[in-house]
Amino acid sequence: MNGHMDTQLGRVSIDPEVIATYAGSVAVECFGIVGMAAVNMKDGLVKLLKKDYFTHGINVAIDEDNKITIDFHVIVSYGVSISTVSDNLIETVRYKVEEFTGLEIKKINIYVEGVRVID
Repeated sequence: MNGHMDTQLGRVSIDPEVIATYAGSVAVECFGIVGMAAVNMKDGLVKLLKKDYFTHGINVAIDEDNKITIDFHVIVSYGVSISTVSDNLIETVRYKVEEFTGLEIKKINIYVEGVRVID
């Protein structure tokens, strides 16, 4: 379902893929996030995605009340506090996505799929 805003000139419709792309670009800039993760359902392997593939680690759903739920599958940096990283990710994404879309975020779920040791 697309998100929408009604204006004096008509309706603006926002595709969830657009929101996922923007949210992914915001997420990889957050403290402690190394990148987005893709889980191969066939063998259970987690793969770090390159910057071109932001949307593969993100699921966006928009409900009938026009509120957004975002699921992030991320890989975090070794040695950082996961609670600090998740708090930062939630606050940053909530602020920037709400500002970008004009829609309210109902929920942000974070799934830490891996830890990466940076040499």
